Amino acid sequence: MALAEDKIRESLKQVIDPELYVNIVDLGLIYVVNVGEEKEDGRHDVVIEMTMTSPMCPAGPQLVAGTKAAAEELEEVDSCDVKVVMEPAWTPDLMTDEARDHLGIF
Repeated sequence: MALAEDKIRESLKQVIDPELYVNIVDLGLIYVVNVGEEKEDGRHDVVIEMTMTSPMCPAGPQLVAGTKAAAEELEEVDSCDVKVVMEPAWTPDLMTDEARDHLGIF
């Protein structure tokens, strides 16, 4: 059974930015979720491209590790490679309305 990107994104919502207390999906930190072809065992390799709220984000290593762990806990995921990209630069415009409301950004 093919693994849907939406299922991975839903799993990534458990990763919370420790400074903003909002999940990384609603913050708009996840740019790309690539799901590889299904292997014989029904599992997939996944590549996630994500960004940080700033280039020197002190929580960066924690967010990357959390992203990898959240994806790999899905039984359909064999491995996950997380790539941090800084282009395009993150802006608050990438957040969901719920995240903006939580942070008081209108």
